[in-house]
Amino acid sequence: MLTIFRKLALLFRAHIDQLSWQAVVLAIFLHMFVTWGLLYLANEQALISFTTFFYYYTVTTSTVGYGDFSPVSDLGRWVVAIVQIPFGLALFGVLLGKTGQTVTYLIRRVMTGDKNYAHIKNHIIIFGWHDTRTKKMIDYILADTKRTKRRILLAVTQQIDHPFLTNENVDFARLTSFTDLEELERVAISYADKVIIDGQDDDQTFTTALRISRLVKEECHISAHFLDETKVEMLLEHCQNVECSSAKSAEILVRSMQDPGSSRVQEELLSTLHGDTQFSIAIPEAANEMEFGRLFHHFKQQHDAILLGVAHNLSAQNMDLNPPLNYKVNAGDILHYIAVERVLSNEVDWQSLVK
Repeated sequence: MLTIFRKLALLFRAHIDQLSWQAVVLAIFLHMFVTWGLLYLANEQALISFTTFFYYYTVTTSTVGYGDFSPVSDLGRWVVAIVQIPFGLALFGVLLGKTGQTVTYLIRRVMTGDKNYAHIKNHIIIFGWHDTRTKKMIDYILADTKRTKRRILLAVTQQIDHPFLTNENVDFARLTSFTDLEELERVAISYADKVIIDGQDDDQTFTTALRISRLVKEECHISAHFLDETKVEMLLEHCQNVECSSAKSAEILVRSMQDPGSSRVQEELLSTLHGDTQFSIAIPEAANEMEFGRLFHHFKQQHDAILLGVAHNLSAQNMDLNPPLNYKVNAGDILHYIAVERVLSNEVDWQSLVK
């Protein structure tokens, strides 16, 4: 008996899987129309107004049955007994099964990374997954409470489920390749504001950066991490909009030996979780020429921030670190500074800094 019931359940589920939502909705509306027409012919005046009929049909076919409305004529009762309830219950079961199937499908798509994110804009994409490092990166991003609120989209090629399912700020996409154009369109690469590339190895990072550098919008900033510094040199020959970083363990070890505590300074400058952190701010296009010295004193006095240097583009190539006080700073330049929290552009009185 149990085997027969199981087979029937599987057969019922298979038929539901084959039905489209359009077919289910059409069948329900057709059944509603036929039921209403037959009740109209049975002269059930208390049931045929639109609001009353919709209410009566819903509570009856869903088996709730409050009993406040019911047919009074013999023909009306035959219509309900033969047409409305049997077919209505079947359609109600199909509706519940289809709804459950759809909800399960949507949840599964989110978990497995199959969801399409082509519609989102102004987001952060992280290409690559590492058990510990990726989690730290997301923690550091979210710890910056004054950052521009951007969605974070984690894109991976590994066969894993969503590792941040409980974090409402992080979306997840599993791609077959980081260089496939259709897959990149699925993560809305042309609408991203920021991109981090941290591949499984330097080859994956290199090819991904090379591929997406011409697909992103002009103001999008790309950061790529390498272990081999020769890959950095090769990439910068072809992609000027990519900022590359590489492991500096040897430099940090030597600096820590020569100047004890240097490694701790590096940690503080990089982490947004506690202490002073390194940030950057772009000078508005409407601002006039200013001197670095005036900016330095203003940031320290008004924002308790220390200016480190001036860059002239997003990748900070040819940055002027610790320039002289009379150094000229112009609109569009990017100031790098140390502070407890980010200083926003609208918090700085740029006009008062002009000579």
